[in-house]
Amino acid sequence: MEITRTKLDGVVIIEPAVFGDKRGFFMESWSRRAFAAAGLDYDFVQDNHSASTVKGTLRGIHFQRGEAAQAKLVRCTKGAVLDVAVDLRPDSPTYKQWIGVELSADNKRQLLIPRGFGHAFLTLTDEVEFMYKADNFYAPEADGGIRWNDPELAIDWGIDEPILSDKDSKLPWLKEAVTGF
Repeated sequence: MEITRTKLDGVVIIEPAVFGDKRGFFMESWSRRAFAAAGLDYDFVQDNHSASTVKGTLRGIHFQRGEAAQAKLVRCTKGAVLDVAVDLRPDSPTYKQWIGVELSADNKRQLLIPRGFGHAFLTLTDEVEFMYKADNFYAPEADGGIRWNDPELAIDWGIDEPILSDKDSKLPWLKEAVTGF
């Protein structure tokens, strides 16, 4: 497992060791022991799996507030996405900064996103499947989000008109959002 630290404290890119042959491949996508040895100590309690059928689908920017905040270990198991983590911790030196990482079924990269971050992804291909682990259970009452094209964040999505859910198209701007971090 290769770990690359990013400019955002706690956000890391994980490239698992992949063993392949003519039959396919094998990899450990999660090992508490390997992660702990790398200083990444998380107790994941929930797995989530989403599918998006059309290229240009954008999901997010989502987060859970307060005690329900979630760290996530995310990966793309079919197709490819631009995965984005946004630092929403007001006391952080990288507050309002973001990173974007391409995750795909081919590169098998994962992104570890700690609590206090917003998360979103844009599908770069048709027929995408996206999976992630969370270290806290989903709590509808703590659900939060920020509009994908917030000018304070200035995320370069590489697209002007993504496909959004009704919920995501109505998310507030950062200056109006209650983050609770």
